[in-house]
Amino acid sequence: MVKKLTLEEKELLDSYENDEWESILTDESRLKYKTAAKATFKKDKRVNIRIAGKDLELIQERALVEGIPYQTLMSSVLHKYVYGNLIDKSHN
Repeated sequence: MVKKLTLEEKELLDSYENDEWESILTDESRLKYKTAAKATFKKDKRVNIRIAGKDLELIQERALVEGIPYQTLMSSVLHKYVYGNLIDKSHN
């Protein structure tokens, strides 16, 4: 799906592409974000579930396309779901 940019979005993109932006990331904030990211993806629990064979095949195919292990994909989807970051496209 190709989305047209609004005038404001186009201006921002042009500004970025013309190197008019400067990072405000400090060593302190980088460490904070790095620590938070590591904690988010810390895998310290094991779960066993039963899943339909076809669903597992589709997950494995999707993971292959994404270039990640299927367990990582499943973990990511569950993480996004519990934090409310999954969007149901069927209701748009």
